[in-house]
Amino acid sequence: MAPRPAMSHSSAFLLPSPSAAAAGADADGAAYALLVLNQRLPRFAPRLWDRAQVRVCADGGANRVFDGMPELFPGQDPDEVRRRYKPDVIKGDLDSVRPEVKEYYSNMGTQIVDESHDQDTTDLHKCVAFITENSAIPNKSNLCILALGALGGRFDHEMGNINVLHLFPNNRIILLSDDCLIFLLPRTHTHNIHIERSIEGPHCGLIPIGAPSATTTTTGLQWNLDNTSMSFGGLISTSNIVREESTVVTITSDSDLIWTISLRHHS
Repeated sequence: MAPRPAMSHSSAFLLPSPSAAAAGADADGAAYALLVLNQRLPRFAPRLWDRAQVRVCADGGANRVFDGMPELFPGQDPDEVRRRYKPDVIKGDLDSVRPEVKEYYSNMGTQIVDESHDQDTTDLHKCVAFITENSAIPNKSNLCILALGALGGRFDHEMGNINVLHLFPNNRIILLSDDCLIFLLPRTHTHNIHIERSIEGPHCGLIPIGAPSATTTTTGLQWNLDNTSMSFGGLISTSNIVREESTVVTITSDSDLIWTISLRHHS
C-alpha cells in the first residue's frame, strides 16, 4: 500500500502577530477565517480577529462580539472598539442575535444572511459552508477556519459542532475555547503536530469520535500508542501529555480522530 501523505498542523496563529501577518496570511501561506458562535469570547479573540481575512458571526455570536470585545479593552471607548471589530457577515437562523445588534452592524455595512428556512443544519455548518463557498479569500487551498465559541455551553451543541468537523473533513477547522482547541485528523493522512509550548500543552488527547480505530500509532507523547485500538467502551487516549522534549507529535490511524490540547492561560 502506498504511504499516506503527511499533513502538518501548528497553533502558531495564537502567537503574537508580526506586522506582516495582519493581512490574514502567515509566513507558511495559511489564510484564516474567523467564525464566532454564541459563547463567551476567549481572551485571544482580538488576536485571531486581526489575523483573519474574513470574520463571520453565527447568529448570536454577533451579540458576543458586540458585548465582549469592549470588555477585552476596558480602558477604551466601547463604540470605538465596536467599530474596529465589525463582522463582515452575520449568518444563521437569526433567532438569537438581538435586534439592536443586528441593526447596529447592518448600518455599518455588515452583510446579514437569514438562513431560518434551513432547520436541518447548525449555525456552525451554515457558516463553514458560507466561508468555503462564498468568502472573498482568493486561494482556499490553504484556508483554515478558526471557530470561537464552539466548545462549552450545552453538550448537544458541542457534539453538533464536533460533527461539523466530520462533515467537512477536507477543510481545516479548529474549534477553540479559553481552555483548549480541537481539530480533526483525517485517516487519509499521517499527521505532524508542531507543538507551540509557550501557548499550548502539555495535556492532550486523541478521541475516536465517529468510528473505532483498530490501529493508531503515535510518537512524542508520554503514553504513546503502538498499533493500539481505541473505541468508546474501550480505551481512548484522554489525559495524555506531550513529552517535555517533544517539538512534534506524530499520529497515524486507520480512523478519523479528534486531537485536543490544552491552552496555557498566561499566553
